[in-house]
Amino acid sequence: MDALDTLLLSRMQFAANITFHILFPTITIALGWVLLFMRWRWLRTQDHAWLAAYRLWTKVFALSFALGVVSGVTMSFQFGTNWPGFMEQVGNIAGPLLAYEVLTAFFLEASFLGIMLFGHGRVSERVHMLATFLVAFGTTMSAFWILSLNSWMQTPIGHEIVNGEFFAADWWQIVFNPSFPYRLTHMLLASGLTVAFLIAGTAAWQVLRGRDGPATAKMLRLGATLGAVLIPAQIVMGDLHGLNTLEHQPQKVAAMEGLWETTRGAPLLLFAVPDEATRSNHFEVGIPKLASLILTHELDGELQGLNAFEGSHPPVAPVFYAFRIMVGTGMLMLVVSWLALWQLRKHGWQAQALPRWSLQSLRWMTFSGWLATVAGWYVTEIGRQPYIVQGLLKVEAVATQTPAPMVGATLAAYVTLYLALLVAYVGVLRYLASKPMDAWPEADGAPPASAMIQGGAAPQGAPR
Repeated sequence: MDALDTLLLSRMQFAANITFHILFPTITIALGWVLLFMRWRWLRTQDHAWLAAYRLWTKVFALSFALGVVSGVTMSFQFGTNWPGFMEQVGNIAGPLLAYEVLTAFFLEASFLGIMLFGHGRVSERVHMLATFLVAFGTTMSAFWILSLNSWMQTPIGHEIVNGEFFAADWWQIVFNPSFPYRLTHMLLASGLTVAFLIAGTAAWQVLRGRDGPATAKMLRLGATLGAVLIPAQIVMGDLHGLNTLEHQPQKVAAMEGLWETTRGAPLLLFAVPDEATRSNHFEVGIPKLASLILTHELDGELQGLNAFEGSHPPVAPVFYAFRIMVGTGMLMLVVSWLALWQLRKHGWQAQALPRWSLQSLRWMTFSGWLATVAGWYVTEIGRQPYIVQGLLKVEAVATQTPAPMVGATLAAYVTLYLALLVAYVGVLRYLASKPMDAWPEADGAPPASAMIQGGAAPQGAPR
């Protein structure tokens, strides 16, 4: 019983860590590229509103980057404390991929982040923009390597197993495993949507509170446009990702659909209450044959049920509900972003002229990207259970033997600390947003971009 409790608590602890950690890379991955766009717009237009927005969101990027690094380090420690068998058996593959992430991504971000944060007015505009590009590129490369490892754990290929240890046989197959392109694209789009609604929601909050300035309308338009463009792309990619999952992890799809028995013409369940004890659903509300049509492109297409994976399928309820939260949030993103863009166009792109209900909808969707991303990760990670490497290595085989009370105590400490940090993070965002972006002194006193480009250095009297 102690071993079972330890396993459950270790899963909960890792879930708490990854839930907190993923919030911040989800912001920084796309925000780096959005900052590059703001930087480019400032150079093109010499409009200080773009520079003010850049300086504000650079501060948000720095804060998110710091919390992402700290929580990422903590999570990596858990490979040794909670899952020692994982690195013992899979370390020959996981170790190099994690090392590549540090060497090609983290060092790049850390090296040029200082220039991006403090270099304006001290280096030329070209150098400063290059630093912004390299930081954005570094965050994307970080996602590349982490998702390559995670995808390999979902769809392992290119390895050989000798005496219980995994060894690389083909690194190309390992890195570019069958689910990697879909998972990487899905995550990059999720990050873009997270940032889109964070920016638009913050701008809407500023208008509602009377804290808006010249940059507010630009940020509202940028966020709404980015959201309206990316969400259809995410829907298409989600469908492709689902088809790939059906091919390689059909038991996960069966749990997502709440499908207990192999069925032809399976319905798409909008709502149900899965019951593991009776292996059935209660209170089903669905659309006949739509699941088969979506996944097999045939109305009477056959979908494998959980009965085909007895003893090797994930817990159904958390996967079922998390999938619907993710999809439901995505549908809300589609409606809110398109309505906001329509309202902005209707009112001449003036944020202050938007009806209050439109601003409120954007405000309430500020952190919707977090909700959708966390739900998606739960589908991904819980849907792989009971395996840590799909079909080859079970989670219970690599778990720690640490006594359950000790794991429980550290879990409580982690959750308490993470909740406090999350409240502080949102509080800092609120504080930064409460200052009109055009009132930031750095923006008003920044040297003209043309002077920086021509001179190659900060002109005399530039702010230091």
